[in-house]
Amino acid sequence: MLIRPLKLPEVVWVGAGAILLCALHLIPLNLAGKAVAEGLDVYLFLTGMMLLSELGRDHGVFDWLASIAVTRANGSAGLLFTLIYLVGTVVTIFMSNDATAVVLTPAVLTAVKRAKARPMPYLLACALIANAASFVLPISNPANLVVFHANMPPLARWLAMFTLPSIASIVITYFLLQWLSRSELEVPCDTATEISPLSPVGRTCLVGIILTAAVLIVASALKLDLGLPTCLAAVVVAVVATIQSRTNPFRLVREVSWSVLPLVAALFVIVEAVNTAGATQLLRASLERVMQLPPSQAAYGVGAAVAFGTDLFNNLPLGLITGSTLRTIPFQPLFAKIVLIAIDLGPNLSITGSLATILWLIAIRREGLHISGWQFFRIGMLVMPISLLFAIAAALFT
Repeated sequence: MLIRPLKLPEVVWVGAGAILLCALHLIPLNLAGKAVAEGLDVYLFLTGMMLLSELGRDHGVFDWLASIAVTRANGSAGLLFTLIYLVGTVVTIFMSNDATAVVLTPAVLTAVKRAKARPMPYLLACALIANAASFVLPISNPANLVVFHANMPPLARWLAMFTLPSIASIVITYFLLQWLSRSELEVPCDTATEISPLSPVGRTCLVGIILTAAVLIVASALKLDLGLPTCLAAVVVAVVATIQSRTNPFRLVREVSWSVLPLVAALFVIVEAVNTAGATQLLRASLERVMQLPPSQAAYGVGAAVAFGTDLFNNLPLGLITGSTLRTIPFQPLFAKIVLIAIDLGPNLSITGSLATILWLIAIRREGLHISGWQFFRIGMLVMPISLLFAIAAALFT
């Protein structure tokens, strides 16, 4: 998946791995089917977000947002970068990191084209903030719900645990990426643009996206699964927009990147096979040994191991494994906190570390842009370890 031989999509290699596990009887078919079924909430969540993204693209929401960003930047590439980073932070916090990848990235691409700016710093801002801000709230990353599961802290307790580490992660990532992109951001961008008017259907889509974010917050507060509410909200918005615009709904459906869903399903099969092979027991024994160390040493050791592990296995399956492992030992708030920070922030090292980054890759490929694993890694090998170091230090402080 990381190397993408023959330039085939990630889903081909992940799906082939899952099929091979079943064909070699390394996982029973009934267990593989159960693993696929357990991902239903994630599939529904992603379907809703992808529908909202296509609606925003089709009805000019992204063009409108892009024209506002370019106008406010006033010719400054650095200010445009900051505005995009701030918007990405807000979208990640209140709509999840997958929404930043799926919904915001097309808007950023449009803004960059309007400003005639070099695209890479702004696109990397979308990818990195999608992970760096993904533990501000429980809904900011579906992996958060996987790690804590029944031990999910109340919102007030969550904010007390993660506000300071989140601020450290967001701020450090911003300054490091800005410094690495300083040469591109020194070139002025084009200001010859006017704010594009938003059509009535576009306003409907924008209101729908905002209401969906509100639905997510309410569902999280009520400790409900996020997938079904997200999907239902997106379908309602799509129906209203389709009726209002009198367009063919099948065209909207055809534009959605459905290959993401079998990719996620295959990941669930692979993680179930790994669990069956004894990964949970092995990880449990390792955690029990680490817990004998002084808290700071244990925190940095676990954080580094889990963070780099996300780039080998993807953070969604690793979150499932570590989350289920944590539930087999006496609950340790510090370890749960460190594991979640590492699960969310670790993927900033590689392009396949999180589902959000994979969705981001798909979004930019649709626009004819490409970034290799090595290009992303050169940025991530500086940004991720340093931001992780500060985030864990902040977690220990709190």
